[in-house]
Amino acid sequence: MLVENKHIRNFAIIAHIDHGKSTLSDRMLEITKTVDARKMQDQVLDSMELERERGITIKMQPVRMEWEKGGDKYILNLIDTPGHIDFAYEVSRALSAIECAVLLVDSTQGMEAQTMSTLSVARSLGLTIIPVLSKIDSPLARVDEVAMEVALTLDIDENKILKVSGKTGEGVKELLDAIIDNAPPPKSEITEPRALIFDFKYSDHKGIVLFVRITDGEIKKNDSLKFVVSKENFKANEVGIFTPDETPTNSLQAGEIGYIVTGIKKPGIVNVGDTVLSQRGSAKPLPGYREPEPVIWASVYPESQDDLPHLRHSLERLRLMDSSLSYEEENNGVMGRGFRCGFLGMLHMEIITERLRREFNLELIVTMPTTVYEVTYKNGNVEEIYSPIRFPDEGLYQTVREPWAKVEIIVPGEHISGVVQLLHEHEAEIIDTQTVTDGRTKLIAEMSIREMMRNFFDKLKNISSGFASLSYKHAGLRKANVIRLDILIAEQINPAFTRIVSKSRIREESEKIVEQLEKELPRQQFVLKIQAKAGGKIIASRRKSALRKDVTAKLYGGDVTRKKKLLEKQKKGKKLALARGTGSIHIPHNVFIKILRHE
Repeated sequence: MLVENKHIRNFAIIAHIDHGKSTLSDRMLEITKTVDARKMQDQVLDSMELERERGITIKMQPVRMEWEKGGDKYILNLIDTPGHIDFAYEVSRALSAIECAVLLVDSTQGMEAQTMSTLSVARSLGLTIIPVLSKIDSPLARVDEVAMEVALTLDIDENKILKVSGKTGEGVKELLDAIIDNAPPPKSEITEPRALIFDFKYSDHKGIVLFVRITDGEIKKNDSLKFVVSKENFKANEVGIFTPDETPTNSLQAGEIGYIVTGIKKPGIVNVGDTVLSQRGSAKPLPGYREPEPVIWASVYPESQDDLPHLRHSLERLRLMDSSLSYEEENNGVMGRGFRCGFLGMLHMEIITERLRREFNLELIVTMPTTVYEVTYKNGNVEEIYSPIRFPDEGLYQTVREPWAKVEIIVPGEHISGVVQLLHEHEAEIIDTQTVTDGRTKLIAEMSIREMMRNFFDKLKNISSGFASLSYKHAGLRKANVIRLDILIAEQINPAFTRIVSKSRIREESEKIVEQLEKELPRQQFVLKIQAKAGGKIIASRRKSALRKDVTAKLYGGDVTRKKKLLEKQKKGKKLALARGTGSIHIPHNVFIKILRHE
């Protein structure tokens, strides 16, 4: 029997990056008086320093608001979701925890590819969609034009589209009323307790804290519960709601969004999308869970091997907060011991490595990111290669396959030629072109994940002046024509710079990296050789001149032969240093960062 909780509304805001989602959330908290006026600040729900700096949402943050309409008080539960494509699975789980999605479209930009992708997920889940235009106070707003585009996309009347300004608060009260009027109240099917985990965090004192939607029944403090995926049992040490701070309550009822304190302090037990059930119950798990799949891989080494235990502990801590992070220890002859880490994408990798530096005070060396390659050797053996340094030499294998993605790009007409050229440079295959309602063009293409990692997203933004948007989904494995490119510094391979590149671009890539390294590497006491090697041949080479120490400065007059002896001794020392290779060369970690960002 279906049971409704008529005074609860659960919703999320679907929006592209920088379309005003966090600003609108701030105004909602202010107008509903959820946050005291004295405590109000920009991006209230973005608690991480990185989120505030970048102006993006990384970690989902729920909040419970109260709003009165028609003499009745309603509970409005908002889940503030990330807008970046790396976190698409997490967003899909958050959408499974609600009944309504506010489609927020920037009136200066129009519909974006990632927004349409998330909208498609919301529709497939049967959510009620409330269309809203943001930034209507901007002098660049194209309200009528964008409203028509949204109306045609959703096949609705333009008059049903709400118009708000998160900056001034205009239209926000009307939006809160519309959520109450249009969003269906949550329904419960069974009486046994059942909850969906859409996120979690870690606390030193409380252990892992689950962010849950109670789909059925009731969960109380001290209840005996279990995880479906990990099959681990635990006790609810505390339950409560977000206001937006964690506020303990006696219980959480069906339809509510809140938190459960587990006391668990071991990684690998909690997963986003998992179901929480009663230990004594017989309820079935909720559908939709899948294991997080890393898209890219990179090795992370401590600059000092003495910091290896600290790095291990730090990764364990981050794994307690982020189930999509995976890692395993590895040993490299040159770099020493470190960890091979899997990430959801380039942004996810940047966030994790930056958190390791900031929150745990680690100096790191991060290798070039790569995707996974399926290598078939000549003897028929098949191996998955995650690390470029382990990629076999040419001649040892028969075929190589790599993951591809189906890409959708929406771009204004004036930038279409530049985007087509960019796709060509990244070896993409354009499948179809479609005209979007406001005259923009949708390009549908297929390209390798390897090429997407070559700063494709940033280049797309630059070439379109920020007006193009991108979404993608995996499209299986295809044959790859690639080769391993090694970088030798003072005649010794440096694994941190090894990468897998297309054979057609081997010379271009080689020249590019040796030139960058020549510019960024500090000068040594000897002439420094920088070389790029592939297929057993040196493809590109540079020499960085030596620092010249004035060894004769201590001499005051005397026979000139004394000066010549010292200069000759210095010359022999430099030759010996060069012959020893890179053993005495220290590469600052900022060089690795600069090379990575230029990639």
